[in-house]
Amino acid sequence: MQHTTLFPRFQQFPALAAETAVSSPSLAAAGLPRWDLSALYVSMDDPALTRDLAEAEKNAKAFAARYQGKLAGLSGAALAAAIAENEAIDEILGKAGSYASLLFAANSSDPAISRFSQSINERLTDISGDLLFFTLEINRIDDAALDEKLKDPALAHWAPFLRDTRLFRPHQLSDDVEKVLLEKSVTGAQSWCRLFDETIAALRVPLDGQSVTVGEALNRLSDTDRSVRERAGKAVGAVFADNIRLFALITNTLAKDKAVTDGLRHFARPTSSRNLSNMVEDEVVDALVSAVRADYPRLAHRYYSLKAQWMGLDKLEHWDRNAPLPGTEDRKIPWDEAKQIVQKAYPDLDPRMGKVINTFLTNPWIDVPPAPGKSPGAFAHPTVPSAHPFILLNYHGRTRDVMTLAHELGHGVHQVLAAKQGYFLSNTPLTLAETASVFGEMLTFQSLLDAEQDPARKRTLLAGKGEDMLNTVVRQIAFYEFETRVHDARKQGELLPEQIGAIWQQVQTESLGPAFNFTPDYDVFWAYIPHFIHSPFYVYAYAFGDCLVNALYGVYSDGAPGFADKYIAMLEAGGTLRHKELLAPFGLDASDPQFWRKGLDVISGFIDQLEQV
Repeated sequence: MQHTTLFPRFQQFPALAAETAVSSPSLAAAGLPRWDLSALYVSMDDPALTRDLAEAEKNAKAFAARYQGKLAGLSGAALAAAIAENEAIDEILGKAGSYASLLFAANSSDPAISRFSQSINERLTDISGDLLFFTLEINRIDDAALDEKLKDPALAHWAPFLRDTRLFRPHQLSDDVEKVLLEKSVTGAQSWCRLFDETIAALRVPLDGQSVTVGEALNRLSDTDRSVRERAGKAVGAVFADNIRLFALITNTLAKDKAVTDGLRHFARPTSSRNLSNMVEDEVVDALVSAVRADYPRLAHRYYSLKAQWMGLDKLEHWDRNAPLPGTEDRKIPWDEAKQIVQKAYPDLDPRMGKVINTFLTNPWIDVPPAPGKSPGAFAHPTVPSAHPFILLNYHGRTRDVMTLAHELGHGVHQVLAAKQGYFLSNTPLTLAETASVFGEMLTFQSLLDAEQDPARKRTLLAGKGEDMLNTVVRQIAFYEFETRVHDARKQGELLPEQIGAIWQQVQTESLGPAFNFTPDYDVFWAYIPHFIHSPFYVYAYAFGDCLVNALYGVYSDGAPGFADKYIAMLEAGGTLRHKELLAPFGLDASDPQFWRKGLDVISGFIDQLEQV
């Protein structure tokens, strides 16, 4: 979800996995578990929710009356107490916001839930208006004066919070302007995000005599039958084309909204606000993007040329990109077996991780089956430390879905371990948030690969992993490039759908290479990617995390002493440390250009193996 304020917390929405989608609701009847949100609230009319919001509102007003205009004069201990009080109020808001977000994610087509979610967002925005002064006023405290206050051990505990808050000082506006931006966000960017979600959920694709969700149609792009993939690709393209003016309007409006806010805050470029939120320097992101772009031929171009050969095709069409390889066993993996796979993989690193994994898998913390109105993809939502995280999946029984489970459980482990830091300090920057998830995927993949004796199946697993890594690294950087070019072009005026489509085709051609024949109907496939709407420029975090994990896994594979303890400590740190501090115990440095090369070499190595089979 987009935000126009500098310090949003209660409305954090989890990352959605790009390009995975809901399928048929038929699996819901197969006994797949749904989550139970009662750890937050039992229902939309739960009296506890009403009481919590009333208490938060009362406490926020009292907090403002007690502290507004007075922070600079507080002692270190008194400022520490104020931060703790602010955190307690924010956590109540976070609990209510999490509940509304999760309800909406599970069924965005229910008008009652949509109304409830919007009402909660409006109420939280109103309450947070009384708290807005706090971080703004902290940032007006003189550096020398704050350094003096930090000598108090009570305030020193909050040093990471103050460090991250003061990063935004150059971009902070007056209190009145900040309040206007906060209050208008409900009817601005948030509304456009809601329109996107509800539109995608309501769309139906006519396919093979049925009317199916967009998600189910997209899922058929992985079918073994090429004719099924082609019909699905063309049908989805036709539906997107029929609605492309609306998607273009949403994209144009949100890009302009972001440009206005970025201009007010004096951000150098559209990506700068995201990088600052991620606690990563523009130069580090630039180095990652440049390294991946330079390796497009060595990675994606080379792999998809191999895939075209394996499939006996001169050219791949866009609906062939996620096609299973010829001879691949299209075996559905039951949910119980999927659980067993990840339950075996995680404890191999450390029993402590296995214990957390089992907690997720033996409690109603995961929403598993595809269902009408359910958000596409997958995510892990940390909610608040006083509750526990929740995971949303759309499980189809494919090997890739098992990897998605492993991925989201990695997030879940990270969130559980970091919760000890408290609501403010547990929040991990996106670049590091993807580390535990991708590492969990790698553990699960290696476990499956080591157990597989059949050479053909080994090739299938290697190819699947290679494709997943290409989707995570190359494709996400291409998405980042697409966003960058769209936002840059939007500065010159509103973009026609055809102009957005041309940019999409350009980045796809550059990244995926000459093995593909991109037909005009593919011009509209940018329309359904939720990241572009909810969280602009989020996508590079996937590539960051994948390359980082490749390097980290190399250290693990080399048998580095004390690796498990260092890894657990990294996850437990939450948002208290930066990527340089977290990676230093492993001898890694993301600011070193060679760091990214090491990560990309791992992907290239998988392709090298595939060329030999």
